[in-house]
Amino acid sequence: MTAGRASVKDVALRAGVSVGTVSNVLNRPDAVTERTREKVEQAMAELNFHRNASARQLRAGVSHTVGVIVMDVGNPFYTELARGIEDRLATVDHTLILCSSDDDPVREERFLKLFAEQGVRGVLVTPMSSTAPRLGDLRRLGIPSVLMDSSRNTQHPSVGVDHISGGRQAITHLLAQGHRRILYLAGPSDLQQTRHRLRGAIEAIQAAGLDAGDVLQVTNLPSLSANEGQRGLIEALDGPGPRPTAIFAMNDIVALGAMRELRVRGLSIPSDMAVVGYDDLYFAAELMTPLSSVRQPMRQLGWAAADLLLTDQPHDLFEPELIVRASSDFAR
Repeated sequence: MTAGRASVKDVALRAGVSVGTVSNVLNRPDAVTERTREKVEQAMAELNFHRNASARQLRAGVSHTVGVIVMDVGNPFYTELARGIEDRLATVDHTLILCSSDDDPVREERFLKLFAEQGVRGVLVTPMSSTAPRLGDLRRLGIPSVLMDSSRNTQHPSVGVDHISGGRQAITHLLAQGHRRILYLAGPSDLQQTRHRLRGAIEAIQAAGLDAGDVLQVTNLPSLSANEGQRGLIEALDGPGPRPTAIFAMNDIVALGAMRELRVRGLSIPSDMAVVGYDDLYFAAELMTPLSSVRQPMRQLGWAAADLLLTDQPHDLFEPELIVRASSDFAR
């Protein structure tokens, strides 16, 4: 036997049988006698043999691997999303390859080409504005794809959350608390989630009979990090014009950065400034001042995306839910 991974030929040599007999033991055990099967299985154990699933799938023309591209696997939102995908794929003995696009079109395109070369079963991706056209190349190769965390797309299979409702819930709550100067620490303007949450916020303000231009100040952050959330709040507090009394953050991580700056300045939450995040990540309820947040069903979203890829059965938009805690409610 050569050094390295044991092959079918190595097993056949150790067991004193043909390569075809070893293949039968692996794929059609009923076709060999019990004595022969035991002899081959003993040789496999001695050689620590494991079948090469990739080679087997290549021969069969069917892959059990799904490619997944998210914005940032370091973000707990995408970690939970990936867990939902993994749970659904596990029900059919599939695995996933997880990559981060970092909101970089070049990086995303490189991963899509890699998936195409590997002949994956399908691709799941949290899209940028330029993503959908690239998926046409995969479709022409017979590789299906699904957009994740994306509102219903008539041109492409997708699963998503009603972020218009999420933005509406957050701002309706802050208005009910008496706030009339609200800072929206938003994501990049080309993100669908940014636009839809803004639309929901404006709808809530208009429903209250107020002027969105008077109530809402929007700061688009280049990335959704705690440092950017802090920087965005610094600009709002040190800039001209009246100071906001409440913050609606694009996600909980951005909210953390804003809360850090409030602590630096000795401002109290929520009496000096209320804060509402988005996602309801695991730490939101555990902070010294528990964070109000619009909860997304992260695992369910991942499960639904994988299920759509595997079954082609569409899923309704998920409805987010505002979880009110002490960061925005004086009574808590």
